[in-house]
Amino acid sequence: MASPDGDRRDCDAAPGVHKTPAQNRPSGPASTAARGKASLRRELADAVDQYLSRGGQVSQVPSGASAWEPGTRPPPSRPLFSEPADPRTPVSDVVARLEARREAMKARRAPRRRERKPRPRRRIIYDDFGEPLRHVWEDD
Repeated sequence: MASPDGDRRDCDAAPGVHKTPAQNRPSGPASTAARGKASLRRELADAVDQYLSRGGQVSQVPSGASAWEPGTRPPPSRPLFSEPADPRTPVSDVVARLEARREAMKARRAPRRRERKPRPRRRIIYDDFGEPLRHVWEDD
């Protein structure tokens, strides 16, 4: 792009040489993703240069400036609830069929749980000072 002092940055074209955006595009698909960021930057820089060469001016806006008065709130980007509500598709019967199928699958695959035999556990007996004295085996 052109800086205030007139030199060009981020562009490999020589100063004063203006290509049309069509000349910058590679042959092939014309989608934005296919052209790439560098090509889009060059096109934007060329468009700005053409605007400036036709007498256009770019005003510098200080950082942090806003078009809104202090204390006022900007309107939302799109009005909320301005369109009528979309019709909903009832899916309760579909959900009921899915739940029934899920329950049927659970019933088929329900594993039988065997009762575990109580296993002995080792318990440590401590003295009055918190030192381990011995361990004993206890059933659950």
